[in-house]
Amino acid sequence: MASHVNRVSSQRFTPPQILLALIQSCAGNPLESLRKPRFLGPTPEISDLLGRRWNQTVFTSDKFLGCADAGFASLLPVSILHAAVTRIQVPRPGFNYTFAHICILNNDKTCIVDDIVHVLEELKNARATNRTNFAITYPITHLKDGRAVYNGHQLGGVTVHSKDRVKSAEAVQLTYYLQSINSLNDMVAERWESSFCDTVRLFQKSNSKVKMYPYTSSSLREDFQKTSRVSERYLVTSLILVVTMAILCCSMQDCVRSKPWLGLLGLVTITLATLTAAGIINLTGGKYNSTFLGVPFVMLGHGLYGTFEMLSSWRKTREDQHVKERTAAVYADSMLSFSLTTAMYLVTFGIGASPFTNIEAARIFCCNSCIAIFFNYLYVLSFYGSSLVFTGYIENNYQHSIFCRKVPKPEALQEKPAWYRFLLTARFSEDTTDGEEANTYESHLLVCFLKRYYCDWITNTYVKPFVVLFYLIYISFALMGYLQVSEGSDLSNIVATATQTIEYTTAQQKYFSNYSPVIGFYIYESIEYWNTSVQEDVLEYTKGFVRISWFESYLNYLRKLNVSTGLPKKNFTDMLRNSFLKAPQFSHFQEDIIFSKKYNDEVDVVASRMFLVAKTMETNREELYDLLETLRRLSVTSKVKFIVFNPSFVYMDRYASSLGAPLHNSCISALFLLFFSAFLVADSLINVWLTLTVVSVEFGVIGFMTLWKVELDCISVLCLIYGINYTIDNCAPLLSTFVLGKDFTRTKWVKNALEVHGVAILQSYLCYIVGLIPLAAVPSNLTCTLFRCLFLIAFVTFFHCFAILPVILTFLPPSKKKRKEKKNPENREEIECVEMVDIDSTRVVDQITTV
Repeated sequence: MASHVNRVSSQRFTPPQILLALIQSCAGNPLESLRKPRFLGPTPEISDLLGRRWNQTVFTSDKFLGCADAGFASLLPVSILHAAVTRIQVPRPGFNYTFAHICILNNDKTCIVDDIVHVLEELKNARATNRTNFAITYPITHLKDGRAVYNGHQLGGVTVHSKDRVKSAEAVQLTYYLQSINSLNDMVAERWESSFCDTVRLFQKSNSKVKMYPYTSSSLREDFQKTSRVSERYLVTSLILVVTMAILCCSMQDCVRSKPWLGLLGLVTITLATLTAAGIINLTGGKYNSTFLGVPFVMLGHGLYGTFEMLSSWRKTREDQHVKERTAAVYADSMLSFSLTTAMYLVTFGIGASPFTNIEAARIFCCNSCIAIFFNYLYVLSFYGSSLVFTGYIENNYQHSIFCRKVPKPEALQEKPAWYRFLLTARFSEDTTDGEEANTYESHLLVCFLKRYYCDWITNTYVKPFVVLFYLIYISFALMGYLQVSEGSDLSNIVATATQTIEYTTAQQKYFSNYSPVIGFYIYESIEYWNTSVQEDVLEYTKGFVRISWFESYLNYLRKLNVSTGLPKKNFTDMLRNSFLKAPQFSHFQEDIIFSKKYNDEVDVVASRMFLVAKTMETNREELYDLLETLRRLSVTSKVKFIVFNPSFVYMDRYASSLGAPLHNSCISALFLLFFSAFLVADSLINVWLTLTVVSVEFGVIGFMTLWKVELDCISVLCLIYGINYTIDNCAPLLSTFVLGKDFTRTKWVKNALEVHGVAILQSYLCYIVGLIPLAAVPSNLTCTLFRCLFLIAFVTFFHCFAILPVILTFLPPSKKKRKEKKNPENREEIECVEMVDIDSTRVVDQITTV
């Protein structure tokens, strides 16, 4: 289409057809900056859409001079590398492909190259002919043939003299565009990219004074997957630490009642569920990406709490009961809440995995998490429950919890060494009284800590004001961060640190942030270009931009010829076609205009395009998005019908509309589920408190992650979805026990709730934090974001469970005053008189009261 847009046609164009022709013709326009979002080049989706690959390299040096003599000498390495790149060959059976065979062609069947290459040729020719009057101007340079070329995105760190003449530049950028229209072409282009990077690296070794940053269309994908490889040894370290902490949390001095194997088997349960989900995703053709690194930590937070809650329920059963009765009591006590929280996980992540989520990585992550959580629930019911029964029989038979051997009585160990007696320390049932039997498990460190020390301390009257003060400080800082939340659309935030993507984007932000991307300004209907008022309107709309415009060049062309710009329509169009576009310096504008011949052989301009560049001090996504919205509003209200386009706008629009969708949908589904379940639970006040707690935790996490320089991107949104479930997982049993408690004071029920559920919360928190710590050392921006978000979720939730809720619940509803129950006939006291006769035949009446 690009090679035919300038041809006069008798076909009637409708606006959609004209728009398609203009956008397709971008493929042949030398302004390749139009096709690349700022900082990163085209996204993979845009590259696939345009059917091309691209390769970029940034040169940085102390000074690249802009005058003719010294300028070419300083830019000589750039020229040499360009020549080397164009000579790269990709061998195939029977033929060797070079850049000329796979490049994108212009209308004159030559490869499209950056305009800075033409500037280098001008410098070379000026030096060869001893001309000193040629100088580079910025951001638009005029070549010898009179053509004006834009170099704002190809020269960086520019210092200028008067009249925009370049004194020096610190960076030069070259871009090479390759065709990718079929499988063979794509394979050759991919190999050419690899050779391109190798060539740049070899050139870097022989030119130490010039720093080069190669970047290709495959770099982002490769660097994204590199996170998985650099994380392997850190994940192994994390696994070892979690296994150690889980075993310690389940151990106690009593060798019979200690349960170290259950700590290990709990992790085995989680691992089986995660591997099952990975296998199903693999068998169904799912794509692996580095966001899956978060799935094991999602499972760790949910699965470990469920297993520790079952172990905590086991400690509350009586030892004189049969193992079957104790197991039944465990399932009755813990599996209801575990089932409800699992359902919450499935609903929130299920919504994230639905078609409502437009980000593919987020959808795949949520799908994998749903499958893993579902199988974890099944494995906890079956595998972990069986393991609990097995260890229960070991305990009832007084066998060692590690070695499974019978533990001898204390009197049989008197002659043994001290360390041997320590390993076989156990309390036998015949050695304990009825009053001591309930305290058998209090030798566990965490149980003892909560029951004897922490519960009394946190509910102390003098401690409560300080906790409330800390909560107010927490809300203040969270609000300060919440007001600064920004959407992170920089894809370098999801790749490993020591990669081409990071180096290239750093150089881009440092040297090439003075101008926005080149924005296409498309007029998609026929307007009166010859009318001076319309001319003023068009120039007014583009005022303030650096313009690369056929329209402005044509008006200046007429003025230089002392011809009025307000010509009649026929004269205006004929001079445009036959004089202006025929001139060599303006012939490239032929691609920017579509002519149409009417039924009376009258030629009309039915559509045209111009290019705009905004001067900015620091280009960022928010600024660019505001610019886009401003131009869009102007296009709706203006007299001239136009649209603006840049491929980065597609990415920004999709990202802006899709980023919050998973979190938004998951929040709605969670609130709906909480509201619906309020009619099913024993007291709807549980759901009210749970909703307020989730809001408080999520608000704090969003605020503090912003203060910790974490933007709202795909990874942080997935973590926030998980944060909803993690909060419900830990706080729901605590709030349920408190709200349903009767007869005693609030303080008493707060202590009871902490004693019953606090140990499981504390155990899972310790294992979770220990597992997260190695993640902070992974040299990757993705894992850095993952660590910060997950750490904040765990810490803020822990802060609410062990500080905020225990204090606030002591003076807020529900009331715990003893309710006076009315007596009814079913509750009447019956007095039964029994006549008893003793040996002395004395009549005695004994009153036995039964209810």
